[in-house]
Amino acid sequence: MCYIVDGILLLEVNRLLRAGGYFVWAAQPVYKHEPLLEQQWEEMMNLTNRLCWNLVKKEGYVAIWQKPLDNSCYLNRDSETRPPLCDNQDNPDNVWYVDLRPCITPLPEDKSGANITAWPARLHSPPARLQSITFDAFVSRNDLFKAESKYWKEIVDGYVRSLHWKKFKLRNVMDMRAGFGGFATALIDNQLDCWVMNVVPVSGPNTLPVIYDRGLLGVMHDWCESFDTYPRTYDLLHAAGLFSIEQKRCNISSIMLEMNRILRPGGRVYIRDSVSVMDELQETGKAIGWRLTIRDTAEGPHASYRVLVCEKRLK
Repeated sequence: MCYIVDGILLLEVNRLLRAGGYFVWAAQPVYKHEPLLEQQWEEMMNLTNRLCWNLVKKEGYVAIWQKPLDNSCYLNRDSETRPPLCDNQDNPDNVWYVDLRPCITPLPEDKSGANITAWPARLHSPPARLQSITFDAFVSRNDLFKAESKYWKEIVDGYVRSLHWKKFKLRNVMDMRAGFGGFATALIDNQLDCWVMNVVPVSGPNTLPVIYDRGLLGVMHDWCESFDTYPRTYDLLHAAGLFSIEQKRCNISSIMLEMNRILRPGGRVYIRDSVSVMDELQETGKAIGWRLTIRDTAEGPHASYRVLVCEKRLK
């Protein structure tokens, strides 16, 4: 019950929720009427009221709160109310090695993150928060978003058609350099019934807001460190342009060994990367014991990219 006592973890939940999002609490204080548990329920109600959450349902052992849609409730609180609003220097999109802070992150004034398109249309609609992504671009972000979606649709269509992905019976898939989530979207468009973890490397721009607004799952990660997979292993790992970027920061072999750890026996790896790193990738893959095949991209044998298809042996 530490989040009832100091509120830090519940504040982090508040930061993670989009405007109008819901928090579901299934716990003994919701439905048991013992003195200690009733006190904990009162503490929870007190904190959620100060967070401006609205209790929309309490039934059985479940209570459901909704986060406000705008900042009006926050701004109308007494100036001494705790926790306070975060200062203007706080960036809610900084998520890697950032300490938890005892303050409320205000909602964007332009309501970005709340005015999303309904599912499944949101998969293909450039969200408003796309404009907040920081990276060098000579064309509009909307054009980049649409171009990435088209690019991955054509590639995944080819994988499904020529490499028979629908026969794999995929469950858990990871895109190790997810960008805007175009790869995961293409899997959904091809009706591949799988769960996709979109990983945004810390070495590039933080595109997680776009991934979330598309209705997809994702995390940020530094591929020079281990990836927390408990309790999940993966059927397919997909890495596009990852190694040619990360070789400047860490050892390619270390990343491949980490991939081998989180890949289930019989699982597959698809690495789409520069010709310049293919020799080292093949050498390391053979040393690990993977079954390897190298393929040309659709651009042909003289293209600067290749696709390395790997399979982790069952024995």
